[in-house]
Amino acid sequence: MKVIRWKNLLIVVATMFMVRYFLLASVAGGMEVMDVSGVMVPVTLKMPWYDFLLLVIASVCLTAGGYVINDYFDIKTDIINRGNVIVGTVIPRRRALMFHNILNVIGVAAGFAVSARAGYFWLGTLFLIISGLLWFYSASYKRQFLIGNLLVALLTALIPVAVMFYEFPFMFSYYESNSIGHPGYRVLFLWTGGFALFAFMTTLAREIIKDIEDYEGDMEFGRNTLPVILGIRSSRIVVALLLASIIGSLYLAWVFILSDLLTLIYISVALAVPLLVVLCMVVTGKCKRRFHDASSLMKYTMLAGLIYTAIVKIILSKGLF
Repeated sequence: MKVIRWKNLLIVVATMFMVRYFLLASVAGGMEVMDVSGVMVPVTLKMPWYDFLLLVIASVCLTAGGYVINDYFDIKTDIINRGNVIVGTVIPRRRALMFHNILNVIGVAAGFAVSARAGYFWLGTLFLIISGLLWFYSASYKRQFLIGNLLVALLTALIPVAVMFYEFPFMFSYYESNSIGHPGYRVLFLWTGGFALFAFMTTLAREIIKDIEDYEGDMEFGRNTLPVILGIRSSRIVVALLLASIIGSLYLAWVFILSDLLTLIYISVALAVPLLVVLCMVVTGKCKRRFHDASSLMKYTMLAGLIYTAIVKIILSKGLF
């Protein structure tokens, strides 16, 4: 189970469920649309639960497959950076590769199935592309300057986006036939996009912190990561700028979009404070353990960002916006 990072997979599942049932359902529930009889009715999500489950299965299987193939290619560097490996010791390399292939077949098949159910079978090629990108990330991209970091951040951001992306065809098909006018799809995409941007920026910062932590192994095997190319000091500056941008963006979103007291308290306590602590740890850190702790705290902050979907549900239900 460790090779597929089951805790991270639970976070993927939680992200998709909370974005759909806490965020999108709550935002959509605050809208109304006129049905064909002229009566105003509340907007609801229309993707069947079993189709949403297919989407979750596709996302989880591809993510798990990505973790397996990453360990497959990282045996030598992980010995230096982590001190132990699973693939090649606990799990034979050939079995790990077979496990990766099985996960990807299931993931891509589920992706094509949910795409067909949404009425766009060809969209299943996105899952095929993601499977290929995860392979090339582990085999090559992660060794190249910033490309691997940006790819991981982008794929992480796609998780909440996929929830709305696949919800849209079902909603559009229903309201096109059963209503006069359409729900505020743009608002739904904007809310999802906000969470995706947070996921992208925090993941990018965390990936660079992990590269600083793994500097010795990456240097030993000639990887062109940000710390190897620009040095530790410059990498600290990049992370500090990213973290400052995240904090600034959170407060700008509050000023111009949200403006409720509960959100201000949550942003300050659950997000801004941990991010400031991470910033201090990165700027002053002098050992691998310090950067490892900073990386772990970043994961907590990302989880806290996800939990904000529950805050949105509370705020909308109480009419606090």
